[in-house]
Amino acid sequence: MNPDYCIDIPPGFDDSDEDSQVHPIACRQFSAGTAAEVFGKAQQWISQHNVFLIDVSWTWAYGELEPFLLAVYFNFEDTEEPARA
Repeated sequence: MNPDYCIDIPPGFDDSDEDSQVHPIACRQFSAGTAAEVFGKAQQWISQHNVFLIDVSWTWAYGELEPFLLAVYFNFEDTEEPARA
């Protein structure tokens, strides 16, 4: 993944008790000519990245060559193992 598109979260960041409760979420959009193709593209991309799927959004773009649009909302899985005592 391009590091320019990553969000840096400070170590120990936790706002779960705050009103804002900021949670970093990313979105990746896929388009294709058929429903099967768009889901295939999404499945291939997700299988190659360490992400946790949060939600999806589905739409149809009239008049486009690839009218099936799927937006995948996710956050990045933490690949670091917790410290052992």
